[in-house]
Amino acid sequence: MIALVVNGTRHDVDVPADKPLLWVLREDLNIVGPKFGCGVAACGACTVHVDGQAVRSCSLPVGEAAGKAVTTIEGLGNGRLHAVQRAWIEEQVPQCGYCQPGFIMATAALLRDKPRPTDADIDEALTNICRCGTYSAVRRAVHRAAAIIGGAS
Repeated sequence: MIALVVNGTRHDVDVPADKPLLWVLREDLNIVGPKFGCGVAACGACTVHVDGQAVRSCSLPVGEAAGKAVTTIEGLGNGRLHAVQRAWIEEQVPQCGYCQPGFIMATAALLRDKPRPTDADIDEALTNICRCGTYSAVRRAVHRAAAIIGGAS
């Protein structure tokens, strides 16, 4: 039995310790915000926070998340829109939207560490892949979220 705290709620799951966290979230806990994209931690569609750090859940064995706080897109705003989610809506970032939860989670981690990121900081931190090519809208949304968090909007 593996104990996980996901979005503030404790879950005891009876799964192998090497099962990827993504599949525990989606299959065992029915938390479907993190998406499967590539399975090799390259695209970022599965990005969640583990103890506040952005991680690719498709390649993280659930055993490594045991006893740590896991936050998914569903828990990011604690019941209301997080500043990053608000900025994503205001900038109308999504096209198909499939990759966007991962981008939002990666952005929230970036802004926690760098509240006023430069374009270079954004390019370095957000290595997620968007097949629709929303990168310029993502960059605008990151800057808007930084302004919202900083109180400039």
